[in-house]
Amino acid sequence: MITALLALYVFVCILLIIAVLMQSGKSSDISSALGGGISNDMFGPGAPANVMNKITTGIAVCFLCLSLILALMSNNRATDSILRNFPIQQPPVSGSE
Repeated sequence: MITALLALYVFVCILLIIAVLMQSGKSSDISSALGGGISNDMFGPGAPANVMNKITTGIAVCFLCLSLILALMSNNRATDSILRNFPIQQPPVSGSE
């Protein structure tokens, strides 16, 4: 189970890197060609989120969820391993006299 999740995690990491690198910079819109801040009055202060932003957000959410799941699973494995290697010994019971 953990192996499959790790493979999916690596795949999502690569997708996230590609998605971030494919996004255009802030200065590559039409306002930079028309003189910077002057065109903000004409076209509005900000552009709506495009498809690439939504895809990147979705991949980032998957990355976060997988990170949390893997962290919880590795914590459980470490705790189980510690408990197996160092069992808790009960104090001896004294007889009733």
